[in-house]
Amino acid sequence: MFTRWGLMGLGMLGVGMAIVGAAAPRADAPKFRVYVGTYTGAKSKGIYLCEVDTSTGKLTSKGLAGEATNPSFLALHPNRKFLYAVGEVASVDGKKGGGVSAFVIDQATGKLTLLNHRSSVGAGPCHLVVDKEGKNVLVANYGGGSVAVLPVDAEGQLREASSFSQHRGASVNKQRQEAPHAHSVNLDPANRFAFVADLGLDQVLVYRFDSMKGGLVPNDPPAAAVAPGSGPRHFAFHPSGKFAYVINEMLLTVTAFAYDPDRGTLKELQSIATTPDGVKPGYSTAEVVVHPSGKFLYGSNRGHDSIAVFKIDPETGQLTFLGAEPTQGRTPRNFNIDPTGQFLLAANQGSDTITVFRIDAETGKLRFTGQSVEVPAPVCIKFVPIE
Repeated sequence: MFTRWGLMGLGMLGVGMAIVGAAAPRADAPKFRVYVGTYTGAKSKGIYLCEVDTSTGKLTSKGLAGEATNPSFLALHPNRKFLYAVGEVASVDGKKGGGVSAFVIDQATGKLTLLNHRSSVGAGPCHLVVDKEGKNVLVANYGGGSVAVLPVDAEGQLREASSFSQHRGASVNKQRQEAPHAHSVNLDPANRFAFVADLGLDQVLVYRFDSMKGGLVPNDPPAAAVAPGSGPRHFAFHPSGKFAYVINEMLLTVTAFAYDPDRGTLKELQSIATTPDGVKPGYSTAEVVVHPSGKFLYGSNRGHDSIAVFKIDPETGQLTFLGAEPTQGRTPRNFNIDPTGQFLLAANQGSDTITVFRIDAETGKLRFTGQSVEVPAPVCIKFVPIE
């Protein structure tokens, strides 16, 4: 059995396991569907649906979109017709390990219908992404310390894994870093390289990615290291493609990198704290998002229960800490910024709420709008434009 910060109990895979995706929605749509991945249990039954009106910031709950078991993280197909979700479960079709599910989106209602599910080829899948051509889903397995590629057919269904890579090693924290723990997988803007932040290794592993074959091959060099004991978790590119950022769960820092798109290499520029208080018992980070304008970066602090705000230097990519805004809830596991760049939605896992903040376009600072909706154990937020 494995453990992960905030991980809920694992169950058997239900027919409703789900995911939502990472493609860029249309930024001129005033209203968006908001899909919310959750941990299931007494309150949650799967993936939930909200709607946000970006002309006002009003957020409305639309209830359950599709049943699933522990669909903690979501990803969206580029055509916005299909949704994918990890399933943090004990087994899939009698095989030990987690799963990934494919759903079709009802274009009129936003409801989800299960297409199929496949093994993630490892324990504890916690993050996934759809490649920019919509041909593959890449999934990171936290418990198994691995990454896999699942091809997608023309109907949006998942096929068996076409590629798998097992990470090996450990780092300095013997309780949390006794083995590899792949915590996220992301693709560069050109769809050529995959980046896997591994909390257990204190590395961001880099793979050459072949979309046609669904293949992963270690890059040269195969990884970029962060400070020992950092625990890299989630990863985000700057819109320019020149910089990238990883948020470090255990040391409550963000590491900024310069990115070479030809070689797929990362060069560390800076590491900066996400809170003014430093590391304290019960504190950890979770999500990192770059504002669509490229001017600001945001990171979530659990325990401190805040969103860290940074200004990005457009020439160097380095960060300046502007402050940390309380999320008006507990344990902000995830958050996201609507594609128009006006509002930040924070998923407060510990208080079963999603809260809405207006983003100041000039300063990047956040102001709570007073908008809040109840969603049980929210973990992941994804936007889809309402056509």
